[in-house]
Amino acid sequence: MNQQLSDDPQEFGLHPGELRLIAVGPEWAQRFAQERSRLCAALGPRALDIQHIGSTAIPGLPAKPILDMAVAISDFEAGYVLVPLLLPLGYRYLGENGIPRRHYFVRGTPEAYHLHIFEQRSRDWQRHLHFRDRLLHSRELAQRYAQLKETAVGQCGGNRERYQQMKSSFIAEVQAPGADGATPALHSTSGAHSATDRASSARPE
Repeated sequence: MNQQLSDDPQEFGLHPGELRLIAVGPEWAQRFAQERSRLCAALGPRALDIQHIGSTAIPGLPAKPILDMAVAISDFEAGYVLVPLLLPLGYRYLGENGIPRRHYFVRGTPEAYHLHIFEQRSRDWQRHLHFRDRLLHSRELAQRYAQLKETAVGQCGGNRERYQQMKSSFIAEVQAPGADGATPALHSTSGAHSATDRASSARPE
């Protein structure tokens, strides 16, 4: 049985205006599995897929100590039904928060969980998964991104917006359709992290 992880603010989460990176270890996959179980129980079949996204999904990468997760739904309007189901779990609903047709939630003080809800066939859903998968399968890309992140955090003076801007060109390069020599296929819900396999499995901002 997995040991319950602590939400120690020195290790997990960021206060407003804070910016720091940690090395991603195996505890992040465990932390995701625990939160995914809570989400599956709350959302049921309304969640077509639940995925670990962002830098904490890539072992060894420097990352902000925030767990990013993506939930796939059938259509944007269906996401409004999920709001009252997520509030009891401690999530705060921030609407689209600058990204059209996204439902965005945060949890924790300091802020430790980011939950992005997208339509399953949307480009935003595909881009997040494509970016993660490319870095998981390319050591060269992961090393480039790690170096860029370390440089950016050292030069941005703690400004998160500036930090994101310094990474934007690399992210666009990796997310571009066909950047790896092929147009990425749509991700199916039949994989190991699909919400439909919750009985047998616990799983850029």
